[in-house]
Amino acid sequence: MKVAHEMPFGATVRPGGGTEFRLWAPGAKQVALALYDAPDAAPRMVSATSDADGWWSCVDAKAGDGQLYHWRIDDELMVPDPASRHNPHGVHQPSRVVDPRSFTWDDGWTGRPWHDVVLYELHVGAFTPEGTFAAAAQRLQELKDVGITAVELMPLADFPGRFGWGYDGVLPFAPHAAYGTPDDLKRFIQQAHRLGLMVFLDVVYNHFGPEGNYLHRYAPQFFSKTRSSPWGAAINFDGDGSRWVREFFIQNAVYWTTEYRFDGLRLDAVHAIADDSRPHVLEELSHRVREATAGRHVHLVLENENNNHERLATEPEPGRFDAQWNDDFHHALHVALTGETGTYYHDYGHAPGETPLDLLGRCLTHGMLFEDSARKPGGARETPRATPQIPLSELVNFAHNHDQVGNRAFGERLAVLAGPDAAPLATLLALLTPAVPMLFLGEEFGSTHPWLYFADWEGDLKKAVQEGRKREFGHVTKTVDGKALELPDPCSAATFDASRPDAAERASANGQRWLAMVRSALAARRQFIVPRHHQLLTGQHTFQRVGDRGLSVQWRYADGQVLELDINLGSQPVAAAPQRSGPVETQDVFRHRWPDDTPADHWPAWAARWRIGPEITL
Repeated sequence: MKVAHEMPFGATVRPGGGTEFRLWAPGAKQVALALYDAPDAAPRMVSATSDADGWWSCVDAKAGDGQLYHWRIDDELMVPDPASRHNPHGVHQPSRVVDPRSFTWDDGWTGRPWHDVVLYELHVGAFTPEGTFAAAAQRLQELKDVGITAVELMPLADFPGRFGWGYDGVLPFAPHAAYGTPDDLKRFIQQAHRLGLMVFLDVVYNHFGPEGNYLHRYAPQFFSKTRSSPWGAAINFDGDGSRWVREFFIQNAVYWTTEYRFDGLRLDAVHAIADDSRPHVLEELSHRVREATAGRHVHLVLENENNNHERLATEPEPGRFDAQWNDDFHHALHVALTGETGTYYHDYGHAPGETPLDLLGRCLTHGMLFEDSARKPGGARETPRATPQIPLSELVNFAHNHDQVGNRAFGERLAVLAGPDAAPLATLLALLTPAVPMLFLGEEFGSTHPWLYFADWEGDLKKAVQEGRKREFGHVTKTVDGKALELPDPCSAATFDASRPDAAERASANGQRWLAMVRSALAARRQFIVPRHHQLLTGQHTFQRVGDRGLSVQWRYADGQVLELDINLGSQPVAAAPQRSGPVETQDVFRHRWPDDTPADHWPAWAARWRIGPEITL
């Protein structure tokens, strides 16, 4: 099967030979195409013609797959194609023509439904020592064996330098060249599909990175004149000239889900996307992706720090999204286990009349804690509204992700912060609720390696990032074996290397115990939780506090069955009244450090059990 996404931007190889090149450059007075036979060769220039909307185009009969090219703006600036499918030598260098029809896809894969999803967030560069798509493909079987069903790649849009998180991409259609070629990425996805794994992609539609973005020079309409974002100029989705800006990003979403056959997209920080027009760009994007991928399971997930959830739907629906990352779950869990209440953890440790454990219980039963609630400067939230009643299947729960670990000075995971007894319970809580679970790079074997912020900047930008990191975290100290650690340099390759989970740690006795625990938990999820997905009720779930550190949670289903969790998040046993009585027996779902012969009124330290059975009124 051959697949190519036809779009108005970029370079399109013609079936009969030659290539058509199109660039939207309304701010340019003159545009020409520079074609290179080799990276260091003198270019052959081809004039481009324009229309009234600012489109410049030309056709070259000799150009084909592999052709290197630049756009020359006003006889003074060479720029890559913003819709480049590949920039093999870096974001400032020539783009490369790619004929997507040169890759052959397997027939038959249509994806998997949303309730099957168990996400694993990974960074391609850090997942293996090689840091490539090809090397990552060789490890997919390991993830499948654990019970993962969907791999979520951190952003791939090409960015400057050798390493980075990927959220400062400047060429949204070009996979980062350090990871491999477009065909290497397609082979990775094809291998995942052959194993029955879905592949999601994290995409950034709220800003461009600070280096390698030339759009200000020849298409300033890309950027809002009245709004800004936390990362620089805001994207213009509703002002003058926004038609083709909107189309650029919508085409990108359709491109990844069709030409690369990704099974899902996670849209980064949509709270930073401002659009007062109708339909909203997010609604239009959802419509277009669902239309283009009809007949396949393709999932759309949001990150929204403000907890707006009106765009979610329990079934795939044009204009709507399948789910949203649930930061409230992570924050409530983190505070309950670590006691940290600084910055954005403030509200989860200082809620009037509620302890962190109460908030965790409410999050487990209601999904979110703070509905439609933006953050104030400094991290605290505005006054929250009443706890929303959101279908739990519309939320993605996690104990770790790239942000919540990497936005710390020393990138510690819960295995370090909360200790070896608490850390397994955090991961199990993410895996064994009706919400969709997500594991983060190395969490499946309990990695204690840090996940640090890293970016391969140069020059003034490098200095600015290093100094900014010191301003933000210079007050944070950490001592190991009596020696004070220096704040990691975000622009050092050593910081990137330190963030790569260790294969030896995975092979260790502790790593193998974690793998066995996660494998068993996900097997229990497949057996007891996934098949009941469509019967899960909304707004009918409850919890009770048990002692100082215990929680009892009940998730209810339409047929009268109840999934129960009893968990002790403390170092001392908890005395509890039996939660059930009478002749009706429950079925064990999963136990952690909870022996079968434990007395009914005794909850062991750092222990949890999940059971399912009919509702009983005591």
